[in-house]
Amino acid sequence: MDQIGTRNAQCGIESTGLGELSSVRWNLAEAELVEIAVRRGEARLSAHGALVATTGKHTGRSAKDKFVVRDENTAPVVWWDNNAAMEPEAFERLYEDFKAAAKGRDLFVQDLVGGADPENAIRVRVVTEFAWHSLFIRNLLIRPSAQELAGFVPDMTIIDLPSFKADPERHGCRSETVIACDLSRNIVLIGGTSYAGEMKKSVFTALNYRLPEKRVMPMHCSANVGPKGDGAVFFGLSGTGKTTLSADHTRTLVGDDEHGWGENGIFNFEGGCYAKTIRLSAEAEPEIFATTRRFGTVLENVVLDDDRVPDFDDGSLTENTRAAYPLHFIANASETGQSGHPKNVIMLTADAFGVLPPIAKLTPAEAMYHFLSGYTAKVAGTEKGVTEPEATFSTCFGAPFMPRHPTEYGNLLRDLIARHGTDCWLVNTGWTGGAYGVGRRMPIKVTRRLLNAALDGSLNQAEFRVDPNFGFQVPVAVEGVEADILDPRSTWADKRAYDRQAVKLVTMFRKNFERFAGHVDEEVAQAAPALPLAAE
Repeated sequence: MDQIGTRNAQCGIESTGLGELSSVRWNLAEAELVEIAVRRGEARLSAHGALVATTGKHTGRSAKDKFVVRDENTAPVVWWDNNAAMEPEAFERLYEDFKAAAKGRDLFVQDLVGGADPENAIRVRVVTEFAWHSLFIRNLLIRPSAQELAGFVPDMTIIDLPSFKADPERHGCRSETVIACDLSRNIVLIGGTSYAGEMKKSVFTALNYRLPEKRVMPMHCSANVGPKGDGAVFFGLSGTGKTTLSADHTRTLVGDDEHGWGENGIFNFEGGCYAKTIRLSAEAEPEIFATTRRFGTVLENVVLDDDRVPDFDDGSLTENTRAAYPLHFIANASETGQSGHPKNVIMLTADAFGVLPPIAKLTPAEAMYHFLSGYTAKVAGTEKGVTEPEATFSTCFGAPFMPRHPTEYGNLLRDLIARHGTDCWLVNTGWTGGAYGVGRRMPIKVTRRLLNAALDGSLNQAEFRVDPNFGFQVPVAVEGVEADILDPRSTWADKRAYDRQAVKLVTMFRKNFERFAGHVDEEVAQAAPALPLAAE
């Protein structure tokens, strides 16, 4: 064991979960990790000092290669329709083979924390083969104090060996790539992929499994808080504006991706941000752009030009280019990662069908319905002239990370909204005046004006109408917003075309929700959009 490993072993930090190892480097800081990563050829430095790494064939999560061990604890609890099962015996063989593969390797360990609320935090030991992976996870999770490190005992261990190749027949998996989660023993094994985001999402998966038992709601959302302590959370799938709209210089950023909501309010699961950088610019997102020029930031699959300057418009490796940096790189970030109970919950959708209003107020039952639906729409590439939008429903705005049945999370959210008198809003950042290809994208100034009115409470004083398709309440007039944009049908030149499109979208909502019909009460079931009688 090297000097670093010996020093920490004397503090009682000797277990990696891999048995005896010859070289383990414990809790190295940025400078050493960057130096080692560059020396080993794992990564390069950009012209501005960020560490730039590529991930090979896996440039995103390998959702089909993720497995949960099915044992007596998880069998009755896990939502197996959404989670692939691995037998305990197969996991044990995989674990033993991981131990064998680790022998003789120079490994890195970071002792970190998931969860800014000490009552609901999880201590995580992350063992990595790559130095840049160690820096990545050090950026993304919460760093304990020196005192906390001295007595650190992990609740969970992640072992990340990209060079390991799984054997589907021996290990009960699908390919050479494997992400295996034993939620009873709190061990995660990641092999065959260099995509660093698998580590981050493994912690999220574990918290999504653990916290509901404590009546704490885990959420795939961003969060901020105003000067009066008025917190807000923002749910939304990719492309809906979650990161952009939660980044507000007048409000403090609590976090950009994963949070919990418990007895003490909301709290960040992470200590950093994992921001998309494709087409990033200093003009559009100056705070995020500035982090890409700081030493300690990890740029993932970002292309460098001949002068090693990042070209954020180059998606030749992947459109999923990323920057991983600690939260304190953002000037208005919260130092505690916590705030009180949110005053507002925002559910973002980019409706490319042009049917939904720019904002609607939801009851707790309607909030549960739309949370379980997790709707947005994707648009086809215009280069082939395809203009037909495609509906996407990802329950709880994060289905891949939900070990439990969605209704557990939905009921928790509904109860919390009702108990704390939280206002819930559905915000459409998609199209108006027609579907994608005909209408226009909702003006960002309209979205921000409506969102600000919701956050400062003034929107509650507006006159509301009931939407004839979805049944939720829509404001009739808001100062500074053109009146017709609040009524999407009036923005369409062809009103009958709008009606046909509305029926189409309502039908998709109703069909998608059929899988939850036997799991929700009558009030939530009645929150479904209604088809016109002629269409029933």
